[in-house]
Amino acid sequence: MKLNYLRLGTTAFVWLLGTAFVSAQQLADQSEISLNDLSSFKSHGKTWTLAGGVTANLAEQNALNLTKGTGILVNIPTKNDHGSDLLTIGEHGDLVLELDYLMAKGANSGIYLQGIYELQLEDSWTATKPLSSINGGIYERWDDSKPEGQKGFGGYAPRQNVSKAPGLWQHVKIVFLAPRFDASGNKTANARFVSVELNGVLIHDNIELFGPTRGANSKEKAFGALRLQGDHGAVAFKNIKTSKVNNDLLNGKQRGGSDADPILIEAPVNTMIRSFIDINGGPRVVHAISIGSPQQVHYSYDLDNGLLFHAWRGDFIDATPMWHDRGNGSSKPRGAVTTFIKKPAPTLAKLADAQASWPTDTTGTGFKTKGYILDAEDRPTFTYNVYGAKVDDAIRVSANGEALNREIAIDKPLDNIYALLADAGSIEEIGKGLYLVDGQSYLKFDDTKDKPVIRDANGRKQLVVLLRGKLNYSILF
Repeated sequence: MKLNYLRLGTTAFVWLLGTAFVSAQQLADQSEISLNDLSSFKSHGKTWTLAGGVTANLAEQNALNLTKGTGILVNIPTKNDHGSDLLTIGEHGDLVLELDYLMAKGANSGIYLQGIYELQLEDSWTATKPLSSINGGIYERWDDSKPEGQKGFGGYAPRQNVSKAPGLWQHVKIVFLAPRFDASGNKTANARFVSVELNGVLIHDNIELFGPTRGANSKEKAFGALRLQGDHGAVAFKNIKTSKVNNDLLNGKQRGGSDADPILIEAPVNTMIRSFIDINGGPRVVHAISIGSPQQVHYSYDLDNGLLFHAWRGDFIDATPMWHDRGNGSSKPRGAVTTFIKKPAPTLAKLADAQASWPTDTTGTGFKTKGYILDAEDRPTFTYNVYGAKVDDAIRVSANGEALNREIAIDKPLDNIYALLADAGSIEEIGKGLYLVDGQSYLKFDDTKDKPVIRDANGRKQLVVLLRGKLNYSILF
């Protein structure tokens, strides 16, 4: 199956961009919408504000915690003030829009191109069935004259659900073409989402918009303001960047890809595949195994180090690089990857104290992988020997798909054995036993005998914890 991109010749491209400009406030002429203040937006309600930092309260609906500062645009509706939408002063026709957003638990919002075509934003991280109403969906159109049950129509579900948990930053990139009109104001071409990428994954490709989606604030037009929905839930935005649509984007060149028919592996049941795996921003893991689940939560494990190095939501594995033609032995995740450790290293190490340097390999530890044991549901528990002891490493997807639950157990007491659980640019404790890693994942400890330690390591942060027989924690992403 080949992916078909919208391909337009030079003549057609010039025609598409042949709409008159509308003043210096054209959003496509800017590089970024400043969030040092709210001067880029029309009159806003009291629920909109600026912050220097934002985290979510995972135990409460529509709750965000703010720190003072600027650079982040935040909307927090209340019982007494349900909020209102926020519109830019500048308007746009064709536009490339990139931004980061963060949802509160249970929250709902949206990005309206020209104020009338909505890309849905929602806390829907555990949804296993893509719908036009979940995060990343192109919302449906609406016709009140139709019978009940048929009023909504024409929405587009994302190809897969690659959403992140509430309180984690998500990145979206939209390439949008505005509708075209002749001199008499008659529409000659529909608006179009050329592409939408969510968390690095293409979720929409060449979607024609036959009319405004539900909740549009006007009729279709050549230019309109960018609109952020503000009356449905708590949400935050940052790094709002805009630019013009160029020919390479229209031809799909900047999205890469391969001409080979893809060889895709699904995981309707618990599924495993051995291959090489490349770590985002890091090296290739040559003795890797990837484990997929029907909850659409998957992870990869380094058998040489007993290391859980990344996980992802969405579809399972693209085996094209491994099996097409001669292949190179590698496969890659199809969903949005969250990386826990960028450079392979042993999960367990004997240290003088919690601040001692972490070893780069297993030399001198007596490490020997013993493979894995499958349970009744075909879920592996990895086993290996280290420092003369036997280690069992069981990683399970929670029943509701929210987390990876991990238990590391060692069969004999050993002094000063630590576990390395995260290596990142930033790690902070945001609640009792709850750690936020790079704004991209949470590590949660419900009960541990020793408090995890956040330590500095070559300009980065590491999270380590003393292992006393057994360690249990969860990863939410």
